Amino acid sequence: MIRRGIATFTLDTGKCPKWLFERMVKLGRCLVDVIIEEYGPDEFIERISDPVWFQSLGTVLAFDWNASGLTTILTAALKESIKGREKELGVFICGGKGKTSLKTPDEIYHWGEYASLPEEGVKNLIYNSKMAAKADNSLIQDGYNIYHHTFFFSKNGVWTVVQQGMNTENSTARRYHWFSKNIKDIVCEPHSGISADILKVPCLNMAAKESEENRNLSKEIATTSYIELIRDLKILRKHSNNLSKMVAVKSGEVETIFLELRNTEFETHPVLNEAFLYNRYLEKILWTVYQQKPENYEKLIAIAGVGPKTVRALSLVAEVIYGAPASYKDPARYSFAHGGKDGTPYPVDRKIYDRTILFFTEVIKRMKISPLEKEKLIRKLI
Repeated sequence: MIRRGIATFTLDTGKCPKWLFERMVKLGRCLVDVIIEEYGPDEFIERISDPVWFQSLGTVLAFDWNASGLTTILTAALKESIKGREKELGVFICGGKGKTSLKTPDEIYHWGEYASLPEEGVKNLIYNSKMAAKADNSLIQDGYNIYHHTFFFSKNGVWTVVQQGMNTENSTARRYHWFSKNIKDIVCEPHSGISADILKVPCLNMAAKESEENRNLSKEIATTSYIELIRDLKILRKHSNNLSKMVAVKSGEVETIFLELRNTEFETHPVLNEAFLYNRYLEKILWTVYQQKPENYEKLIAIAGVGPKTVRALSLVAEVIYGAPASYKDPARYSFAHGGKDGTPYPVDRKIYDRTILFFTEVIKRMKISPLEKEKLIRKLI
């Protein structure tokens, strides 16, 4: 079972009909009640973190299987379905689409206080919510801008993030899942079950294990000498127009570093350009980082104002000037579907397929709805 991951879909336009949303809320209420009663709130949170299960849930509740709207409408319907019963169920849903996502920290604080959760635990939930958004928006630079962020958590402190980014160039959306119990390092391989149909090439992936040396060096050069860092950026600025061959000469050092950039990701990567390298705001943020001197890369990323440009600048200096490579591979590896009948993207996994159907069939049978409704839902599964 995939615990965390990314799924890619077509970008939806339009609005969900009121009658459909109301039906999704009604069915969602019945499903949530049965799942929590049978398996507990933590199990519900964990299942939401599985992109395959999440997609199946959206299909059961009558939404399109392959559209970006499934994410936004399904999370909104689930949030509405538990409204007024959060403390009773032991499950809390915060955030949503657009401006609603900005309210996530306040909503987490509100529900934490309402449920009498430990203050330190609530602070950690807020921190993890912010860091998940930062990681997917800044560390994985895949061309998808986060516009939807929903934070699910239980009374026991188990949490899941479901957020979505959009790429207006190819009209697709990509969904990111996180599950608290599986995260060992929030800035290194935070997605273990990645699924997508479209790969972004090149994609700066600072969350990859292969980028560890680059992350460590980025933190070091950002906190050691601001003057030296700006000097390094000036070297890159001087040679930014010559992408086929860059000569980086460190001032005051004997060694001259010749880097052949032909036939590499740098040749087509938008990092090296004057508009990016000449950025007053970037230098201001780098000065802030230098003054605060974060003790590790995670704390560097957590600093207010540090975003994709700061990450790219530090990564570029670490790689081109100091030789610490970063990963440019899109972390997406798997399709969110069960598989294809023709073996594409891979053969159907019958065990997972049957297990998903069996789970929802059993849950539907326990739902307090009419036999006709149950029959309709089960037909959708089989």
